Amino acid sequence: MSLHVCRACDGLITNPADGVIVMHELSNSGPGWDVWAHSDHADDVELIDPDLLRIMTRVWAATAAAE
Repeated sequence: MSLHVCRACDGLITNPADGVIVMHELSNSGPGWDVWAHSDHADDVELIDPDLLRIMTRVWAATAAAE
């Protein structure tokens, strides 16, 4: 049995029936990994990619400055 950590609360998921996969993160060298959360916390996990958010923030700032 493998143990998983909840992405929302950083708590250990001790009951396999309580854990759900909320997304899959890609890796530069390998298949990546599944991101787990407690079933009660699945809606609390932020699913936005931080790189995408950083890029879009720059685009929005440049667009606002050009107007």
